[in-house]
Amino acid sequence: MLEKQSMKGNRSSETGTRPRTNLNKSALNARDELAEFERNKVWRLVERPWGKTIIGLKWILRNKTDENNLIIRNKARLVAKGYRQQEGIDYDETYAPVARIEAIRIFLAYAAHKNMTVYQMDVKCAFLNGVLQEEVYVEQPEGFVDSRFPNHVYVLDKALYGLKQAPRAWYETLTDYLLGVGYKKGTIDPTLFLKKSGKDLIIVQIYVDDIIFASTKPEMCQEFENTMKSQFKMSMMGELTFFLGLQVRQCPDGIFINQAKYVQDLLKRFDFGGSNSAATPMPKNFQLSADTSGKPVDQKTYRAIIGSLLYLTSSRPDIVFSTGVCARFQCDPRDSHLSAVKRILRYLKGTPDFGLWYPKDSGFELIAYTDSDHAGCKLNRKSTSGACQFLGDKLVSWSSRKQTCVSLSTAEAEYVAAACCCSQVLWMKTQLADFGYTMHRIPIYCDSKSAIQITANPVQHSRTKHIDIRYHFIKDHVEKGNIELYFVESDYQLADLFTKPFDEKHVDPHYDFWLIQTRTRSKPDETNQGLRSTVFERFLSGELEKSRFSDSENLNIQVFRIGKLERSSFPHRKTMSLSACFPIRKT
Repeated sequence: MLEKQSMKGNRSSETGTRPRTNLNKSALNARDELAEFERNKVWRLVERPWGKTIIGLKWILRNKTDENNLIIRNKARLVAKGYRQQEGIDYDETYAPVARIEAIRIFLAYAAHKNMTVYQMDVKCAFLNGVLQEEVYVEQPEGFVDSRFPNHVYVLDKALYGLKQAPRAWYETLTDYLLGVGYKKGTIDPTLFLKKSGKDLIIVQIYVDDIIFASTKPEMCQEFENTMKSQFKMSMMGELTFFLGLQVRQCPDGIFINQAKYVQDLLKRFDFGGSNSAATPMPKNFQLSADTSGKPVDQKTYRAIIGSLLYLTSSRPDIVFSTGVCARFQCDPRDSHLSAVKRILRYLKGTPDFGLWYPKDSGFELIAYTDSDHAGCKLNRKSTSGACQFLGDKLVSWSSRKQTCVSLSTAEAEYVAAACCCSQVLWMKTQLADFGYTMHRIPIYCDSKSAIQITANPVQHSRTKHIDIRYHFIKDHVEKGNIELYFVESDYQLADLFTKPFDEKHVDPHYDFWLIQTRTRSKPDETNQGLRSTVFERFLSGELEKSRFSDSENLNIQVFRIGKLERSSFPHRKTMSLSACFPIRKT
């Protein structure tokens, strides 16, 4: 009976397919799951109470995969039908914090800067450790009904997967334990935990049941591992290689982050394996309109592509703007909108291995760039704010968002964008304070002198008196010395990438950084897959230098600007523009 119920419950897995799991193995995995219930003292068998909601249970078969979609673990999981719970009766609070993706990138950038090795742990059956505050009853699991008391039910002492309050209960349990053993919670990030020992520091980042940690002293990592294993059932996964969909490569010179495998899966999913590649995600000066006379396309497919691309922007800032523009037409997509989305996919086909490089030999000062177009959205004439934040030469945060108000001038649009950038900078400032960095007068580079003057001028002008008061908070932080705005010429504005399409011609041989362009000059792309991966591995390990890489391997090398501009090296050039944010090594 258990075997049939298990297979019925298996409608999906983490890989999105229906695995052909052996029934005997499923039953064995189910017994292992119930053994964890007994070990954690999750429930007690009691008489069925009168007037109480009894929640049903369901068996789910689940496969856990690695970055290559290889199954590394399969199990039968018993979950509660939480949709039957009633708020205020069966649960109260449900919110549980998870780490922001920017916090993960800051964590990795700091680890690279301090030459730390990042490790990963996984909590087995994490939610079964969370202590419940409410009285919750569940049915006996099908296939394991007590023959002596078939009408009895279980009362839960600890959380169960599927319950509304399970994530919060687990987070509170883990937090209480870490605080009890001497760790300190982050000031602004509740998923960050730190512990100091003299001049040494260990940092821990939590994402539900996945934990990454690094320390300036290796012994502190071993101590943390032993501490966690003494309280919870843990799975030590070694050095971090895959986290939240990010492929992480820890190299001697720094940390490289990309989503190459996800790009390949994305192209395969939407049948773009045989398409030609594109040089940029969107043509320069390209405009999308509502196109009400165009042919409608399937909303489900269009939204699926947009959602996949948004997930990919975790490591690909070069597609943020183009994806954001296409996402504005999800309610009524037309053929022209789908063509624009397909061009992004064709661009990804030619650049699957692009990612972020965090070198260990660069600085760690916080620098921000802010930019805006004016009335760029043809639907409602709203502007687009763009911003990016660096820690030294490490790009850790970026954004491209349509503004919520209509700006009457370029200065107003730039001022609103600067205020949004200031919000992110202040969050990063507080986050970095937990790492031991105290920063004042953080520079924000803006290419509008009028917007800079508005932040420093307390006088209300007829052109600015209507601006919403929430955007004026930037003035307060300028006066307090938390930030300082500097003027930068538009040709050197790095946030330009997030407000308009970039041109492939904006590639300059004098830029400070360079990257691997994995398409060969002479060999077909499909016959060069092995060479690409081999050369890429040798390059990351430091074996290949730029000249040797270019000549002996017969690959294109293109150079892209990212970071602060050294004008002294080319004072007369005014055609600089940010083309892509993927440095591999500094020349």
